[in-house]
Amino acid sequence: MANKTIDHAITAKSLTSAASDPTHAGILSFMRRKYTKQLKGVDTVVWGVPFDAATSNRPGARFGPQAIRRASAIFDNDPQYPFQRDLFADMATIDYGDCLLDYGNHAKTPATIEREAAKILKSGAYLLTLGGDHFVTYPILKAHAELHGPLALVQFDAHQDTWPDEKGRIDHGSFVGRAAREGLIDVERSIQIGIRTHAPEDCGIRIVCGHEVEEMRAEEIADTIVRHVGSHPAYLTFDIDCLDPAYAPGTGTPVAGGPSSAKILSVLRRLGALHIAGSDVVEVAPAYDHADLTAIAGSTIAMYMLGLRAEWLAERRG
Repeated sequence: MANKTIDHAITAKSLTSAASDPTHAGILSFMRRKYTKQLKGVDTVVWGVPFDAATSNRPGARFGPQAIRRASAIFDNDPQYPFQRDLFADMATIDYGDCLLDYGNHAKTPATIEREAAKILKSGAYLLTLGGDHFVTYPILKAHAELHGPLALVQFDAHQDTWPDEKGRIDHGSFVGRAAREGLIDVERSIQIGIRTHAPEDCGIRIVCGHEVEEMRAEEIADTIVRHVGSHPAYLTFDIDCLDPAYAPGTGTPVAGGPSSAKILSVLRRLGALHIAGSDVVEVAPAYDHADLTAIAGSTIAMYMLGLRAEWLAERRG
């Protein structure tokens, strides 16, 4: 027990130190990272946005950040599969906690999210966001686009989210169309993977439909993404309903016919060639989950995003 820690999320003395809390105990930050609002010297920030008032079907994604953090306790800071490394040994990473939102005044929500995201990005840190419904990606995209210009959107989803809407409307099914119209994304470099529904327009975005994902090998899907995006800065957004409900039942708008978590994780592992400027995992709604299936899938996807970032930093630091 001499080398064991407990409550590493608050007792950690270093942002790169490994945790050894029991997986069944301790304060549940994401992967036991230190809870802090201090951004100095930080490479990567994990941040929760507990908002679900934009959902068109079953609510509950406001509890997504809590569920993903809880499920991430299974990552006990051994070298993380399949990255064969302690992700945090050379990547100072914190859990910034959650965005404080006024549940009674949703009109203020987009600006609040954008403002806090911009503050984090201004520090130079990479931002991984835990949602929340998929609307939260829109104000986060605004903050990233302000820094990088129009981004290539790499979207894993069962839905295109390009439905028309009115200015000021808050809807998780229209944020991509709005981002395209406002020039936040470069539609010619953007791609959606796993789509299993129809929307009135595609906004010029490349679509890899659900049946195509089923027929393609993981390396073919990844190669399609990398070739389409090229060297353009990309934003990676993962709606958990991209996965088949058999692997992710805990979501607001499940759609049958999706890929397995194993296949999509294999795709993500092959995206290291992309310049990923930011990322999120959204639409985990634990009230509809069973045995934490969806939360485990969501936390694993988030861990893969951090793994890609750790490798990207290591390559550039030599």
